[in-house]
Amino acid sequence: MTDTRRRVKVYTLNEDRQWDDRGTGHVSSGYVERLKGMSLLVRAESDGSLLLESKISPNTAYQKQQDTLIVWSEAENYDLALSFQEKAGCDEIWEKICQVQGKDPSVDITQDLVDESEEERFDDMSSPGLELPPCELNRLEEVAELVASSLPSPLRREKLALALENEGYIKKLFELFHVCEDLENLEGLHHLYEIIKGIFLLNRTALFEVMFSEDCIMDVIGCLEHDPSLPQPRKHREFLTKTAKFKEVIPISDPELKQKIHQTYRVQYIQDMVLPTPSVFEENMLSTLHSFIFFNKVEIVGMLQDDEKFLTDLFAQLTDEATDDDKRHELVNFLKEFCAFSQTLQPQNRDAFFKTLSNMGILPALEVILGMDDVHVRSAATDIFSYLVEYNPSMVREFVMQEAQQNDDVSCDDDDILLINLIIEHMICDTDPELGGAVQLMGLLRTLVDPENMLATANKTEKTEFLSFFYKHCMHVLTAPLLANTTEEKPSKGEATTHHDDFQTSQLLALILELLTFCVEHHTYHIKNYIINKDILRRVLVLMASKHAFLALCALRFMRKIIGLKDEFYNRYIMRNFLFEPVVKAFLNNGSRYNLMNSAIIEMFEYIRVEDVKSLTAHVIENYWKALEDVDYVQTFKGLKLRYEQQRERQDNPKLDSMRSILRNHRYRRDARTLEDEEEMWFNTDEDDLEDGEAVVPPSDKMNSDEDLMDPISKFMERKKLKETEEKEVLQKANVTGRQSPNFKLSFSSGTKPNLTSQSSASNHPGSPGSPGSPGSPGSPGSPGSVAKSTPQSAAITTKVLYQCEEQVAKSTDKEKNSMKMEHDIKIDVPLDRTTSGVMCEESRKGGLVGLVDYPDDDEEEEDEDDVDNKEESPPLSKKSRLAS
Repeated sequence: MTDTRRRVKVYTLNEDRQWDDRGTGHVSSGYVERLKGMSLLVRAESDGSLLLESKISPNTAYQKQQDTLIVWSEAENYDLALSFQEKAGCDEIWEKICQVQGKDPSVDITQDLVDESEEERFDDMSSPGLELPPCELNRLEEVAELVASSLPSPLRREKLALALENEGYIKKLFELFHVCEDLENLEGLHHLYEIIKGIFLLNRTALFEVMFSEDCIMDVIGCLEHDPSLPQPRKHREFLTKTAKFKEVIPISDPELKQKIHQTYRVQYIQDMVLPTPSVFEENMLSTLHSFIFFNKVEIVGMLQDDEKFLTDLFAQLTDEATDDDKRHELVNFLKEFCAFSQTLQPQNRDAFFKTLSNMGILPALEVILGMDDVHVRSAATDIFSYLVEYNPSMVREFVMQEAQQNDDVSCDDDDILLINLIIEHMICDTDPELGGAVQLMGLLRTLVDPENMLATANKTEKTEFLSFFYKHCMHVLTAPLLANTTEEKPSKGEATTHHDDFQTSQLLALILELLTFCVEHHTYHIKNYIINKDILRRVLVLMASKHAFLALCALRFMRKIIGLKDEFYNRYIMRNFLFEPVVKAFLNNGSRYNLMNSAIIEMFEYIRVEDVKSLTAHVIENYWKALEDVDYVQTFKGLKLRYEQQRERQDNPKLDSMRSILRNHRYRRDARTLEDEEEMWFNTDEDDLEDGEAVVPPSDKMNSDEDLMDPISKFMERKKLKETEEKEVLQKANVTGRQSPNFKLSFSSGTKPNLTSQSSASNHPGSPGSPGSPGSPGSPGSPGSVAKSTPQSAAITTKVLYQCEEQVAKSTDKEKNSMKMEHDIKIDVPLDRTTSGVMCEESRKGGLVGLVDYPDDDEEEEDEDDVDNKEESPPLSKKSRLAS
């Protein structure tokens, strides 16, 4: 549907009594089967979706306002409005509504409200109309009482409003107002105050159009000057006629537009200054007044936007060097108010509004204005710039990049003339002691460099292009005050300089650091290259010595954000330049004071410890441990030292590191079938090296390597005992006679691979006759634990340890009640008489060997061992097949 007469905007009234735009579309009327009646339908012009479907109820009161608005309520607190582009379309839909309700289209309201009580319904049948007293001086008190008594009842309010409209009563009241003023009749003036205030609470557009007309609006204000609660009347009319002056910075040729501007200003003044603050019960009664002002502003912006000559003259005078300062100030203030009015527009119209301003050259004009010396003009220009950035930051970014490209084309290297650099300079040069303007400008810069609102298309990426531009042309301007106030060569020598000890300068540096911290978090290689190449962090850490705690904390927060990235490029840069030194110095200078500085520094080191940033841990301990070793009120630094020692041990004993990983992964892995890469390597290496009929290594040649392997294992087990509080479990030697051991099998062979034979029933104990590996049957053929008589003592020994243990993690996050079963199959080459911590090979009385693995876990482990025995009553399997299962 392309008929512009039917083009409408849909509004709903929110809880704050403000109109929310719901979209633009085309309205039609027709019968809707689901609603069982004629309905108003609005379909969006963008995608044809249904914006509004409203049945024309015979009892709903529809109001036509200002020739292009239709307003109605569909529920107690749900008001709707249709704003038509053309009057003809509004009249057409209004006729359809009146036709459904059987009303004359000449009326502005179709129905009385229907929320009256049953008594009022009865009164309505007996007295269909409300008769007003004659408009005479001696009857004003009676009229005031009638108005006051009608306000509580919606039905009586409607009857009163209709009576006031039909009889032209309001203009008669204003005639009495002039009589009372001439006679200085205070009592009559007080009655008129109450009457006019009550008429406002009737909330009727038709009455407002009469009251706010050019002939009557000053009389309305005059009546509201005589508040009975005040000792003296106010002088609002005097202010509006003598003090308030209408300035046409650009001559307005349209008389309708000029009249609309006057009317809107005066109605806004009545709402804000003249009317008393409404009570909770009266607030909803002024919704039509809010709507009247709102739609007036929409009309004003639309009429100005359509006047191309007006906007062309506006921007021409703004950028003309011959324009005097006072005139330019007025032009900028007008443009600022113009942009403020645009906030009432719906999104589609606001798009067109800012596009129009962009085509007219608003950004080049702002660039000219911001380069002027007048502080007030620059302040207004900053407000206009904020409207543009908040509405469409991409538009601003595109302009500044085009501007830079033009400068490059003409070989102009002056970055100071760029719009963003002008903004940065105004931020740096803000003369306000509280830096209010600088804070506002910093927020705008943050919006412009925020990648979250940057667009990415198939042809180009705005983020890459703009950030490259910003770091090339603008970043040096932003960081100039920081570099100028941190001139020390080494931060370790830096006492606070007189420059950044100045409070206002310190505030500015804090703002700059806040934006740089934001860049570290949201930008990648651009800020990294800039920080490392310009040595920014070292200069920032000079500020750790400032007497202003907020500035020192900003510097620390900047470093903390960098460390939080865990980027080794940053870490190497920090270590190479010893950049922890000013932080440690500030920590020591802070002494024993428990304050934010103390907590923030400790938190940074705690982060390094918890996240196990190895390079920084080693750097801190190797260079600053002597300064920090006496800090014992927190365990952070001792924990860092422990981390450091563990790193050194792993570096000195790589085999220990591998064994630690295997044991840790096995003991705490929930799924026994999942193998870590290290464990796979461990098993595969052993089994691949072993071939049928081949001895691995003679014991005499293997002894040294065995000792090398078992020595760190022994140390590891001893250290695990000492860390009982951290690991919750301790590995210790098992008492063979005092505790039933887990299942253990040991086999020797010289010509064949070791194999597992099926065990006897779970009732057989390891020491009982007939059990596998029992001392009572060491020499029986085929028995595990027997040695062939022909086997020489120098034959290789392959010890295969299969242990199953059941562990219960007492403090697991999901509070599992079932214990976790883990199976480990570890094969170790050891000499016959080798005994290790945690893996004990006990020589039997008759030469047989019994291996034992024992962990002092929960007592339930012993109760579950019989089940483990049952599980092992399976046919022999190779190691890989068993693991794969």
